[in-house]
Amino acid sequence: MTAAPGTPQPGTPGQDQPGRTIAVVHAGLGQPSSTRLLADRLAEATVRELAALGQPATVETIELRDHAHAVIDAMLTGFPTGDLARDIQTITRADAVIAVSPLFTTTYSGLFKSFLDILDKDALTGMPVLLGATGGTPRHSLALEYSMRPLFTYLRADVVTTSVFAATDDWAQAGGHEHDGGTALPERIDRAGRTLAAVVADRRQRTGPPDPFATTPSFLDLLGGD
Repeated sequence: MTAAPGTPQPGTPGQDQPGRTIAVVHAGLGQPSSTRLLADRLAEATVRELAALGQPATVETIELRDHAHAVIDAMLTGFPTGDLARDIQTITRADAVIAVSPLFTTTYSGLFKSFLDILDKDALTGMPVLLGATGGTPRHSLALEYSMRPLFTYLRADVVTTSVFAATDDWAQAGGHEHDGGTALPERIDRAGRTLAAVVADRRQRTGPPDPFATTPSFLDLLGGD
């Protein structure tokens, strides 16, 4: 996991308050990869928009390729360990998640889905999530809506309305010109960052999923001890 400057908490600008945390999860397989590049650009746009709202932010980037074996182990044993467990905790305690996957045969990657499968069923409940995907051709862009969005909706995440798909040609466009009648990639990234930042800025800071044992009385209380 890598960190970058970034995110705050809502409130009056200038007050001394803890910053926001944006967890970026991507399933890019190469180094470098266009999936990581899109994830970074989305994070930068979100942080920039939060800063404009007077809220500093921190970005924590999680590369799933580094956890590939650990993810399979967690599926077999039923629980994650080590660095994978720590990164999952980072996600559940974040103020928002940016999730980006390459598309293979018109859907998200197996590694991306396997990672989501080992999360607690309530880990992303109410979590603001911005979706992104990369692929070879713009024809696959709808996979964000018929494949990725329903997946996060099932997990009860608060998926923002704007998502970003980047085809191979999008990265090659000189000067960010429009492609096939659509909006240029930099503009789509900026719009997505504004959308996520607005949602994050309007919310209280998360502390992770509620502790199911938080209200359980201690044995000392049950015995009436001091």
